[in-house]
Amino acid sequence: MTTYAAIEPGTDLSVRARELTRVHDAFLGGSRGGQPRDVVARSWRRVLALGVHPEGGNARDPFDLEELERRRRESPLRLVADELRRVLTSVADASLFLMVVCDADGVILWREGAARVRLEADRLGFTEGATWTEERVGTNAIGTALAEAAPVQLFSAEHFEQQQHPWYCTAHPIHDPRTGDLLGVVDVSGPALTLHPALVVLVESAVRLAEAALWRHHQEGLDRLRREAAPLVGVGPLLVVDDHGWVAHQSGVAARDRIEAPRADRAVAVPGLGLCLPERLGHGWLVRPVSGPVGLTARLGADGVLEVLSGDEPWRTTLTRRHAQILGILATAGPAGLGAAALSTALYGDAEHVVTARAEVSRLRRVVGALVATNPYRLADGVSLETCSDV
Repeated sequence: MTTYAAIEPGTDLSVRARELTRVHDAFLGGSRGGQPRDVVARSWRRVLALGVHPEGGNARDPFDLEELERRRRESPLRLVADELRRVLTSVADASLFLMVVCDADGVILWREGAARVRLEADRLGFTEGATWTEERVGTNAIGTALAEAAPVQLFSAEHFEQQQHPWYCTAHPIHDPRTGDLLGVVDVSGPALTLHPALVVLVESAVRLAEAALWRHHQEGLDRLRREAAPLVGVGPLLVVDDHGWVAHQSGVAARDRIEAPRADRAVAVPGLGLCLPERLGHGWLVRPVSGPVGLTARLGADGVLEVLSGDEPWRTTLTRRHAQILGILATAGPAGLGAAALSTALYGDAEHVVTARAEVSRLRRVVGALVATNPYRLADGVSLETCSDV
């Protein structure tokens, strides 16, 4: 993954800040005066097209405390917020910057740092509950990291808003180690003239440690569920899964990593088991077939309704147009399936959207569970799909 560092070791920060101010003014004024880095130029063009004002006055509109607390509770990053604090606030100059953790929408969930720096950030609207996307506040490391799907560091007048010029920011996306889904962004920000080149490595290290910790939490949760289920489960076929469908135990069925997240109010379609009725089991679910193992036939209509036939009762859900398109592509690909690059080409016409293609499949699997297999992407064994010609 490319990291867009803003400065090189030995850079005179004061001189560089003045140079960037001239570049910023020339770019916005349409005159020649040096060129910004490519990642900055792309972002400036995006925010100009969005109508963001460089003089400021762009609304932050922070969420109220109730919504902020809801987002904190639902974010998996709550599990590693303390670990991020320990890593990023342990360095000698931590009193000169803020550590910020955002969700995938660019909303600041947690912010920690010295009182003086927090006060300056308050004046900027860089507060908990505020949304720091490019659409809201122009070019900034958090919003630009989200837009570029890559780590970004910005220095001084590389920010689009003039009121952000006295700052630097170093942001790194953080992903779910199980699925690759974007969970949010970790950022370190502070006064521009205090920027140290090593911050890029520090933030990257903190993110890598946090992702490893998220994986440990996942494994520990499955281990706990496995222990809880041991005295209660009998002879299969059956699965024991957590609330997100990750498999902790299987009996009488081929091993798999994940199924559709169970819900108490509907059956779950599982290849190799057929239609299953989830039963609450401690911190997870016991998933057993309504009848013996059978193959699954799914029908996808032009209206996006997916009907899964197994046993006496069909299971239905409505897919987005994109997810219906992906299912149709995978059905055409057959058992050999498609890699991420090939799927990107089929969806977007080129192989440059691999991250987006993976994210779409991950979201699709949250809806249809193990009907779609990965590595490569394909319909799972035993699943056949009938599609309307308009899909």
